[in-house]
Amino acid sequence: MKTSTSLAVTLILAAVMLALTSAVFADEKAKPAATEESAAAIEKEANPALVDPSLATETAPDAFRVKLETTKGDVVILVNRSWAPNGVDRFYNLVKIGYYSDVAFYRVIRGFMAQCGFSPDPKISAAWSRKKIADDPILQANTRGMVTFAMGGPNSRTTQFFINFADNSYLKQHGAFAPFGKVISGMDVMDSIYDGYGEGTPRGRGPDQARVAREGASYLRKSFPSLDYIIRATLEETPE
Repeated sequence: MKTSTSLAVTLILAAVMLALTSAVFADEKAKPAATEESAAAIEKEANPALVDPSLATETAPDAFRVKLETTKGDVVILVNRSWAPNGVDRFYNLVKIGYYSDVAFYRVIRGFMAQCGFSPDPKISAAWSRKKIADDPILQANTRGMVTFAMGGPNSRTTQFFINFADNSYLKQHGAFAPFGKVISGMDVMDSIYDGYGEGTPRGRGPDQARVAREGASYLRKSFPSLDYIIRATLEETPE
């Protein structure tokens, strides 16, 4: 009971931080990090949908796989549109346009979940922070291996998602955390993702979400050099 209560508090705090991050984008224009652009950032600039979400609104297939190539190995997610149509359509489009390249697992809490979703380029994060999607009904439980969008309140999902390390079914009591996919290969990889920083500021030693949004990759690489990353995410063949 004590552990569940502690995780619930962690979740609520994270929701507040996501809301504060949205406020950062609303109040000021995000400023690009004053560092040398990475190859991934240059590649991102080639796809106009990365800074114009209105160009990435396709309806996803009923089912498909996504491969996350991470700094610790490959993870394969089976995505099912019937579980959460709005979430799946958003995830499909983000993967298709190359959004999840050089994206850090910046919030990793052992026994709870691993979260990612900020672009290394603040301009891209800012563009997508304003394109929230409507909640989906919760049709699946947040058990180990399930993949779910993070949120900062009703109808607030954008690009942040997390992979559950344990049975977090209680999350349904704290918001519309509707799983949209499940890891079918590579949970051992997820278990090895660096978790030494833990929860974010101010509760823990991890990154400040407002600074991640505002400064991007330069802040994370300088202040949190041990973080693991999604190198790239790609769509795979639709399963039979």
